Amino acid sequence: MDLRDKRIVVTGGAGFLGSYLVDRLRDRGCRNVFVPTHGDFDLTHLVSIDELFQEHRPEVLFHLAAAVGGIGANRSNPGRFFYENAIMGIQLIEAARRYKTEKTIILGTICAYPKFTPIPFREDELWDGYPEETNAAYGLAKKMLLVQSQAYRQQYGMNSIFLLPVNLYGPRDNFDLESSHVIPALIRKCAEALDRDRAEIVLWGDGSPTREFLYVEDAAEGIVAAAERYDSPEPVNLGSGMEISIRDLAQKIAELVGFRGRIEWDTAQPNGQPRRRLDVSRAEKEFGFRAKTSFDEGLRRTIVWYLADRSAKRPSTVA
Repeated sequence: MDLRDKRIVVTGGAGFLGSYLVDRLRDRGCRNVFVPTHGDFDLTHLVSIDELFQEHRPEVLFHLAAAVGGIGANRSNPGRFFYENAIMGIQLIEAARRYKTEKTIILGTICAYPKFTPIPFREDELWDGYPEETNAAYGLAKKMLLVQSQAYRQQYGMNSIFLLPVNLYGPRDNFDLESSHVIPALIRKCAEALDRDRAEIVLWGDGSPTREFLYVEDAAEGIVAAAERYDSPEPVNLGSGMEISIRDLAQKIAELVGFRGRIEWDTAQPNGQPRRRLDVSRAEKEFGFRAKTSFDEGLRRTIVWYLADRSAKRPSTVA
């Protein structure tokens, strides 16, 4: 599919990943990209979705909007995360069918995988068990959109694809400690401990779980490549294929930020899923996607951006 002359709508396009996706689409020469804001279109309400489709008539729909957060946010908001993610996706996919959208690209989540999926996670193992409990509501809500996508393709011939991105990171991420994911939370904790001359930081769990991370610009490229070249019902992992323990990650970030104090682990708090690493061969085979940014380089860029953004937001003092 040549996206350049298509009418494109990107839900969540003002968010972290969405902003990079919009940049990448415009780099491709796409001239008609619309990003609905929550103030104008509440995607949990069908009336708003109808207004969006009537006004903008998308030929291509990227659905990235989500209620999402780290372990703490998932544990505090399972009902809201289930309802909002399910209702947004179900109603948007139905609207795409009714308004005859040419192609719909749906972003799922690695949280949909079973808690004890063998490493590396293969797409065919998505239904082999229940997700990790702290984010099961979010993961299952997103997983239902895969079912809907496949059912609509089977019954209505709808062209929709489903992508499963791994944990993302990079500049513009959410650094709010109440709702952020692990990398921005670690960067902020280390930076603030350094500022305040603290001797230690306290992190959740015991540091043993492993995670895979994908730099946000690589993720945006993978999504666009899938929109252009992939047209099959099977879900596709988007990742880098690397794996690092949370303990090693914390040490790496502390060193890059310059924090030399102790890292203490609060084992009364949950670890989350024991391991995460994706089999990324399907994305490379089907639409030629392979992550390009090394983890160390991506971390360096993220930390540099955060420290500069934080400095820019500090009020200036007048002598």
